[in-house]
Amino acid sequence: MKDKICIGLLGLGTVGTGVVKIIQEDTCNLVEKVGRPIVVKKILVRNPHKARGVNTDAVITMNVDDILNDPDIDIIVEVLGGEEPARSFILRALDAGKHVVTANKNVVALYGREFFEAAERNHVDFLFEASVGGGIPIIRPLKQCLAANHITEIMGIVNGTTNFILTKMTNEKLDFDVTLAEAQAKGYAEADPTADVGGLDAARKIAILGSIAFNTRVNLEDVSVEGITHITAQDVDYAGQLGYIIKLIAIAKETAAGLNVRVHPAFIPKNHPLASVNDVFNAIYVKGDAIGEAMFYGRGAGEMPTASAVTADIIDVARDIHHGVSSRILCTCFDDAQVCAVEKTESPYYIRLLVEDKPGVLAAIAGVFGAQQVSLHSVIQKRKEEGHAEIVLITWRVPDGNVRTALRILSGMPIVTKVQSVIRVEAEEIDGI
Repeated sequence: MKDKICIGLLGLGTVGTGVVKIIQEDTCNLVEKVGRPIVVKKILVRNPHKARGVNTDAVITMNVDDILNDPDIDIIVEVLGGEEPARSFILRALDAGKHVVTANKNVVALYGREFFEAAERNHVDFLFEASVGGGIPIIRPLKQCLAANHITEIMGIVNGTTNFILTKMTNEKLDFDVTLAEAQAKGYAEADPTADVGGLDAARKIAILGSIAFNTRVNLEDVSVEGITHITAQDVDYAGQLGYIIKLIAIAKETAAGLNVRVHPAFIPKNHPLASVNDVFNAIYVKGDAIGEAMFYGRGAGEMPTASAVTADIIDVARDIHHGVSSRILCTCFDDAQVCAVEKTESPYYIRLLVEDKPGVLAAIAGVFGAQQVSLHSVIQKRKEEGHAEIVLITWRVPDGNVRTALRILSGMPIVTKVQSVIRVEAEEIDGI
């Protein structure tokens, strides 16, 4: 038995630096928790001359072969991000018989099956707690702590950038563009924020969570995705008047039509646990047959929260190495659940229309919805301006396809100037509106 467990770190950016800090600052506790010291032996970087936020005795290299071919390195920690070369490095590491820990949601969402098969084939661990929710523990709870449950729904706020934007829009009555600029200024949003505000980041995460929660492979293309770029201050205001908060929600749930997996902005009741999750915080809400309801809450990104999850995975693998075991919990996707087509998913809808202000308009609009079997819960005329009226409609629970067909018909009618907003309502019942 070796006297220490050696790590090869691929990347020394924000998260990689946090991992090194934790290992250096908590050396004695890690020895007690694992049974042997954990040492960062080598680190792969793109620029060896760049100033780092941490001092390390590790060998700095630009050649990944120095790490993957080193027989003394037991665990590869991938924190490069992106698809390539991360995917190739992970597969090479697994095939070299090295355990792998990653924080990379991109590759886990797209190539998880490939990684698990390689890990099982080579009798090594593949762990990825930090790929969803940053420092929030959710992967391990789903795989272990809640393993006795039949999960029926998992719903969460899993993108801090969009949650910050929507929180600012709600609290300060600001428009989307203004709050996006502030998020970028504070470093919460990238210069190109498309993956965040377009919902792709959340889609990757719910694909991972859905696969684990429902023991089936949820591919990224199975996720219906809608971002928040069309949300206006007016929509946020109406939501508040109706007793709701707008959040970008990632959902995976069982339905009669199959597994329903989607990301979109939604009206959620102000008394729902997710409604009070603000700023850059994340939260994941789980329903199970035995546990009932549970929520996991915390910082979903950042150097130390994410590094915390990565280091916890390192500790888990190191314990396996110390006790001579591996591959205890690999892929749990043993089912082949059918994914529900988006047009068959059902929910109530908030719809905001700008229409001509004249007699018969409301009756004509109601007739179109009725023809598509869309039942209206309420119709409220909110504003009038220059011969036009703004009306807000709330539907009962209806199939998405019916709503979209009705709106296509309405868009072609001269009495409808514009379909301004269409937002799902995530609520058990809407009688209180």
